[in-house]
Amino acid sequence: MNFFRIKKTYYSAKRLQEIINVFIKHGFGQIIDQIHLGRFIALKKRIRSFGRWPSYKVPSLAERLRIAFEELGPTFIKLGQLLSSRPDIVSIAYAKEFKKLQDRVPPFETEKVYEIIEKELGVSIEKIFDSINPEPLGSASIAQVHEAVLKDGKEVIVKVRRPGIKQQIMLDLIILNSLAKLIEKHVPESKIFDPVGIVDEFSRSITKELDFRREARNAMIFRENFKDDPDVYIPYVFREFTTEKVLVMEKVEGLRIDDVDAIKEKGFDIEALLKKLIEMYFKQIFDHGFFHGDPHPGNILVTENFQIALVDFGIVQRIDEKFKEAYANVALAIINQNTDKLITEYLKLGIIPEEIDKEKLKEELKEDIEELLFPIYTYRIEEIKISELIESIMKVALKHRLRFLPELLLIDKVLIMLEGLTRQLCPKISIIELLKPYAKKIISKRLHPEFYLNKTLKGLNEFKEAALNIPFQLKTLLRKAVKDEITVRMYHVNLPEFIKDIDKASNKIAFALIVSAMILSSAIMHATEVKPLIYGISLFGLITGVFAFFLGLWLIISIIRSGKL
Repeated sequence: MNFFRIKKTYYSAKRLQEIINVFIKHGFGQIIDQIHLGRFIALKKRIRSFGRWPSYKVPSLAERLRIAFEELGPTFIKLGQLLSSRPDIVSIAYAKEFKKLQDRVPPFETEKVYEIIEKELGVSIEKIFDSINPEPLGSASIAQVHEAVLKDGKEVIVKVRRPGIKQQIMLDLIILNSLAKLIEKHVPESKIFDPVGIVDEFSRSITKELDFRREARNAMIFRENFKDDPDVYIPYVFREFTTEKVLVMEKVEGLRIDDVDAIKEKGFDIEALLKKLIEMYFKQIFDHGFFHGDPHPGNILVTENFQIALVDFGIVQRIDEKFKEAYANVALAIINQNTDKLITEYLKLGIIPEEIDKEKLKEELKEDIEELLFPIYTYRIEEIKISELIESIMKVALKHRLRFLPELLLIDKVLIMLEGLTRQLCPKISIIELLKPYAKKIISKRLHPEFYLNKTLKGLNEFKEAALNIPFQLKTLLRKAVKDEITVRMYHVNLPEFIKDIDKASNKIAFALIVSAMILSSAIMHATEVKPLIYGISLFGLITGVFAFFLGLWLIISIIRSGKL
């Protein structure tokens, strides 16, 4: 018998019960019942609810879910933050609510920080650091950050992973995956949101975030990409002091990008600074195909040399040439007010359900997009708000059950954050105007003969690979046919609901039969005067009759409350 497996199962059940209790507390008891996890609900709560959970009008459903996520801790806060960037899945209202989630927790003990560093690096702290500030610069759910000085006098930032956080997150991911599967199984209408896919995407994202070696590699790629750019500074990573749990990076002295008064005191031009920042991000997206995905003011500093410095490389994204071209076409279609082109290119960046008629979808999209974008098209280019534009497109996407690639949504998030910053600090700057030359440069590549030559060669190579693969695929198909291994999967849309109703009905019938049998047994015990007797009444018969009465009463109440009498 594996003791560790028993221990893991115990903690899983305990954590699952904690998660269920929090969701019930915030008004999600009906969903817990619907996905057949009622056995984890305390008997006292079940008796009190009688199978019918109270409805809430205030606060809203989205707000209650956000509060539940906050109460459940780091994993759920991170999940909510991911969903805040996926309005195509959870709707705009939920995405806005999830943006309120704050990833701030009390710091852990300094002694633990020293212990983790020494264990990870294999030497005592005194041999590496001249000093470490015991007061953290910041403390979040996954890590906390300390200032330090190396033995050679270099000032650095030390990021240390919170003890036990990986185990906690891995346990929560197992539970989330199970919950997602249950939701898909018992709530058929949830399939369009792809709960399992959401958890898988989140799992990949947070697993990357837990490994600081990956963040170190990201920082080194950015440093290499901008090594010849005098306007951008990327801090140096000390690879020899970096592990899965510890990251040591050069400390960058500078002002936060939103500290306008301090920047003006230095004599820096805010407008020129913001243009540098926006152009730096367009270089990342359109030139490098590798961009920083979290441009909030705390991650962007202005150095003494009037350089833009980036910090925190945990959230980054790669994009390929095909994606860059499609996104550039989207930008130019918006600038040129070409709705047909906008729809064609956005569909390339989205995920369209197989059952949808694409031609009919294009017609419907054109009508909806023109209606939504017409007021925006009346503005001058510099007056267009990217946030309004993206929200309008998302509304149309949600209406037609379209989903978009994570890369697209992260770029949209970056542009919205940059726009918020520019409107706060220098409203006359137009991000769309600055975007035009980059978009045109991407499109102009298509006019070069080399582009068509490379595309033709790539197409011929793919055709050759497909042709060579045909015999193997036919052989595999025939082998499966001979062994009778070919299966056909069918899914009936309303079958799960029908089976669930049958289960409920059969359970009530079985329950009623048991109550009837108890009443009959009670009557027989009274008639045969089964001892002991109290005033000539059989004690066992009386107990059985009373018990049957209350069970029968509970059954009648539950039927009445279900509204299906």
